[in-house]
Amino acid sequence: MECWTPASVIEKNMKSATSNSRKARTILSGAAVFLLNAAAHAQSCALCYTQAAGAGHRFIQGLRTGILVLIVPPMFMSVGITWLAYRKRNRTNDNSTDDSKNGW
Repeated sequence: MECWTPASVIEKNMKSATSNSRKARTILSGAAVFLLNAAAHAQSCALCYTQAAGAGHRFIQGLRTGILVLIVPPMFMSVGITWLAYRKRNRTNDNSTDDSKNGW
């Protein structure tokens, strides 16, 4: 049976408050890094911007298609590798030479 003294209640509440405070600071710090990073907001180069601003509809559509072609395949490869690693995370390589047991 647990003894409820005022000191134990205060200690338990302080540990909980410290843990919540640490979590809040971590989340706030992470958000500040992403939102206040000036380099992330200045990713467009001046030449690309002027070329796109003075171009016609076909050029802009081609630029958008090119961006998708360059972004989508690496994204799917990264997701696939992550999914495969997650799925195989608990499998260990035992000393047997039979590869059918490992599932690879």
